[in-house]
Amino acid sequence: MSSGVIGLLAALSAVAIAFVARWYQLERDRVGDRTHPQLERTGWAALRPPGGDVLIGFVTNFFDALGIGNFAPTTAAFKFLRRMPDEQIPGTLNAGHALPVIAEALIFIGAVSVDLMTLLGMVIAAVAGAWLGAGVAARLPSRVIQVAMGTALMIATLLFVATNLGWFPAGGASLGLRGGPLVFAIGVSFILGSLMMVGVGIYGPCLILVSLLGMNPLAGFPIMMAASAFLMPVGAVRFIRAGRYDRLAALGLTLGGIPGVLIAAFIVKSLPLTWLRWLVVVVVFYAAAQMLLSARRNTPDTGPAGA
Repeated sequence: MSSGVIGLLAALSAVAIAFVARWYQLERDRVGDRTHPQLERTGWAALRPPGGDVLIGFVTNFFDALGIGNFAPTTAAFKFLRRMPDEQIPGTLNAGHALPVIAEALIFIGAVSVDLMTLLGMVIAAVAGAWLGAGVAARLPSRVIQVAMGTALMIATLLFVATNLGWFPAGGASLGLRGGPLVFAIGVSFILGSLMMVGVGIYGPCLILVSLLGMNPLAGFPIMMAASAFLMPVGAVRFIRAGRYDRLAALGLTLGGIPGVLIAAFIVKSLPLTWLRWLVVVVVFYAAAQMLLSARRNTPDTGPAGA
């Protein structure tokens, strides 16, 4: 394992520790704030995530480690269950899935070699996009969030269909980029990082990007895992500070997600997933339609549509 990869893994570990500390600090500072409905009902010490949220975290991160992705299925589950207002979903996804994705990255990032300059350039750009995108998303009206997430889910549906049918570009043999292609990849990574803050998962678009630029598609895995692992805590902190997320659901995703990743990575390792991918297409398409219908109902005359 190269020194660059070791340094990257050490940085990810530091990010995980810093994120946990910051999350706890921000929520601790809310204790006694009577405007916070969850604290008003229960207080900090009595908060327990519902079992359903833990189960969602386990299942979505289990299959994320096997290559399905977790943003779109989690959004579909929350929308189907009417778990929270739609505008809280992006923040909940980023806060709740951050630590499971870091665990996933720590396990898998050293398995595939990739050019360090390409990796760092794309990761740093994605993190910068996430930081700016989260600041915007945390202030957006609910209808804008609904339209953005509905559109994102429709895009995710098309990506799942393309994956199932083998329509992705084959890619090349390169494990790195230089010059204009690298600058282009960094620019697109910035956009993908910002889009994650409104619920657009980075996995599918990142794989398409590296393949179109002639890289080995396997090189996309450490890039997208490292990018997600760094950018999700960065974006999540802004959502947490703004209170634009569901804390119980995020905690449930975390508590269920970490063991889900560990079991998938070390015990199961692989499964035939074609049938599951088609099921995800149906579920995510349903959630996209529901999100866009909610946005249509959510007009200035009718008020927020909620979950």
